[in-house]
Amino acid sequence: MSEGAILVTGSASGIGRACTAMLLDRGARVAAFDIQSEKLEAAFPGEIKNLLKISGNVASTADCQNAVKSTLDKLGTLDALIHWGAAHSSATWDELDAEECTRTLEVNVTGSFLISQAVATHMVDQGKGSIVLCTSTSVLYGVTGGQGQGGPAYVASKGAIIALTRSLARALGPKGVRVNAVSPGITETALIGNYTEEQRTNMTQRFPLGRFAQPAEIAEAGLYLISDKASFMTGEIMHVNGGSNFG
Repeated sequence: MSEGAILVTGSASGIGRACTAMLLDRGARVAAFDIQSEKLEAAFPGEIKNLLKISGNVASTADCQNAVKSTLDKLGTLDALIHWGAAHSSATWDELDAEECTRTLEVNVTGSFLISQAVATHMVDQGKGSIVLCTSTSVLYGVTGGQGQGGPAYVASKGAIIALTRSLARALGPKGVRVNAVSPGITETALIGNYTEEQRTNMTQRFPLGRFAQPAEIAEAGLYLISDKASFMTGEIMHVNGGSNFG
């Protein structure tokens, strides 16, 4: 576990919430960053030791820079970023409009870059750090949207994260900063709340393990990638999908 503070985005729900809780349980100092301030407070109510709650939008340069500044001011250090925050879009190719496409790309791609940029600026100065982004197994399948599944805007945005991870890894590696990404399979979060029972049954058949992931199982991959156990990993995409690639 990193000795310095860890900035986690998307902390109000799903994988980000699980990740934040796991880090706190293991004694880490955590800055929890989410645009849904009320939901974040409900997830982690009141004053909690080692936890700083920050409200903001990852697609805003100012908010990202403020998240880093607040973390340093209140927690003293910043050694890692685990970026789970994202926008979902299930619109199919013939439903998707420019506004939704732009919004999805702005949050998922521009947001991933802006929060990475803000964190990396500090990490380069200190000569060390680890950044973990989040792509999706939907990129491997090219899923088409509808009924809660990621559509073309979402899949395209998550494909861009792979390229961004590798570009940042090459640029920041010589400066002591590692950049990797987690690629989750279907996970039991609110994002799949619209799946029908038939859809769940059909999709589960793709998984040799016979089930979807729990948020903590995906979060564990992020914790591994920021740890010293992954000290020689950078520019890599860690697939955590219950073997669904083989289907």
